[in-house]
Amino acid sequence: MQPFVASISHIFIEMFFFIGSFSRLLQKSFKESMTRPFYFGLFVEQMYSIGIKSAPLVAVCAMSTGMVITIQFGFGLEKYGGKPYAPNMMALSMVRELGPVFTSLMMAGRVGAGIASEIGSMKVTQQIDAIRALGTSPIKKIVIPRLLALLVSLPLLTVLANTLGILSGLAVAALELGLDPIYTFQKTLIMITVKDYTVGIAKTFFFAIFIGLTACHYGMSVSEGTRGVGIATTKSVVASSILIVISDFVLTKLFWIVEKW
Repeated sequence: MQPFVASISHIFIEMFFFIGSFSRLLQKSFKESMTRPFYFGLFVEQMYSIGIKSAPLVAVCAMSTGMVITIQFGFGLEKYGGKPYAPNMMALSMVRELGPVFTSLMMAGRVGAGIASEIGSMKVTQQIDAIRALGTSPIKKIVIPRLLALLVSLPLLTVLANTLGILSGLAVAALELGLDPIYTFQKTLIMITVKDYTVGIAKTFFFAIFIGLTACHYGMSVSEGTRGVGIATTKSVVASSILIVISDFVLTKLFWIVEKW
């Protein structure tokens, strides 16, 4: 019983430590992003590494999701005579939930792990200490370029995921479900509103902050050499994924309340 209690206590202590460090890092990042100098070259470099290099992975995931969801909705609703509505449900699900969440989870796995391991390696090899010794803020040179790149690239990748997911779903609806492609395309355009797209894209800004700051926090907290880099990478992916899933429910509820007003 005592080891179990100790384990639970350790989890809660680590959780509160993470919340405090996350909040402090968010505050410092926002404050220092308002002052000079601005490292635009580092931002462009991270945009290429985070955004462009992630596009193929996001595209494959989105297309697979759109096709699978369409088949599931189509065959599931066929017994009730609702097969023609399958593409509409798929498109609405992609825009509001599946596109933003799945894209963010893919980015948490690829980009979050990469950022945590890269910063962790810099911490182990004392490169971060060298940056401080030169009179430069590590947050300005390390955290802010990556965070801004995520804030820009994640919404754009979500738009890409939504577009490819819907198009692949419509293709499956025509080929597998036997629905008229022009009719389903027109119904899908009518079904999706600007509000639906806005809600999905708005979530990604919060997800980008969770991914970027969580990865930077664990990367800069490495203290056990190269072994600690692996541990920090794992913790970063797990923590950011949990934050995305939990915050998705909270944001969905919040946006529904706002829409009812």
